[in-house]
Amino acid sequence: MKIAHIADTHLGLAQFQRIDPETGGNLREQLIYRHFLDAVGCIIALKPDVLVHAGDLFDHVRPKTMAYTTALEALDLLADAGIPVVMVAGNHSMAKTRYTPSPFKVLEYHPAELHAAYSYRYEKVEIDDTIFHLIPNMLRAEDYRTAYDAVEFGSGSVNVLVTHGLASTLREKKLNTVSEHEIDATMLSGRFDYIALGHFHGQVRVGTRAWYSGSPEYLTYGEIGDTKGGLMADTATGGVEHLELPHTPMMDLGTIDCTDEPARAIPGLIRARLDDASPEPLSLVQVTVICQDRERSKAIDHQALAGERERLLDLRVKTIIREEDIPLPDMEDLHAVDYLAEFGSFLSRKNLGRRDEEFIRREGLAALELALREERDHAP
Repeated sequence: MKIAHIADTHLGLAQFQRIDPETGGNLREQLIYRHFLDAVGCIIALKPDVLVHAGDLFDHVRPKTMAYTTALEALDLLADAGIPVVMVAGNHSMAKTRYTPSPFKVLEYHPAELHAAYSYRYEKVEIDDTIFHLIPNMLRAEDYRTAYDAVEFGSGSVNVLVTHGLASTLREKKLNTVSEHEIDATMLSGRFDYIALGHFHGQVRVGTRAWYSGSPEYLTYGEIGDTKGGLMADTATGGVEHLELPHTPMMDLGTIDCTDEPARAIPGLIRARLDDASPEPLSLVQVTVICQDRERSKAIDHQALAGERERLLDLRVKTIIREEDIPLPDMEDLHAVDYLAEFGSFLSRKNLGRRDEEFIRREGLAALELALREERDHAP
């Protein structure tokens, strides 16, 4: 069986405050919708037997209207092509309680052949000679092992596992997102003919037959070195091939040492680097600037790069202070902060009494966890 494997499409993600002149919506969001539909078209042209989506179809558990309509349009295309769809819910689009309706309930009304697992339990579906074992994002990390132990292998059948989470071998790549759970490496081996994983946004093999397809789009600048696209797995031969899919390009212009330059000269140096690189229109571009001190970094005239920014989707100027040799955080860096760990570290540096520290730690962590969960569930 030929299986097209994608994941982490994050329909509904909006960034960079750029407006699409055609729709009036966020330009980044609209490009993700268009590229997703183009990617589905590319996959259909390859005529796989099944399309597997390994989680985070949507960016939020309450998808925007356009996110829903884009997913439904994709199902139209796949239904017309006669390609079944198998998917699991990821942590971004998984309801955080058993009593919150899942966004996947809407998709099940579509007449396409869709098999979606989103109910916090192991499910399986048989398509031709292949059994797909589906483990969606779970409420608790230990629930993965319980679900895995319930797997029923089919004798004489091809067995494919589809799940969403972070392999323990990639622990240092933790994304620090709500309901991010670790998957024990022992679950990513065994008798499966192929394991389709989602959550980690880079394309990488983590077991003999276990693969992350990666996200089709660059979703943060931290992914600038990752391979983007999808995978085509052939269970008959064991072969796995990269699928190049439409996406917004991302480019790293490298580092410009401005230690001995006045702040007023820095925009010109960045502009020259952009001219040499000639990024495609509406690209995501990062450049790192080394400044002597914070005062000089704050004096950079970013408005002088307005023309260049207009041609790009985003230009990220990452600043490193020579005196400190650390990058200044920007808003995107802050999204990757592990706030729970930071809070615990903060408390450990205070001279609090044992009872006071225990109380503040307990109540503070509970409040932070609630705030992070609400931010994820209710963000626009």
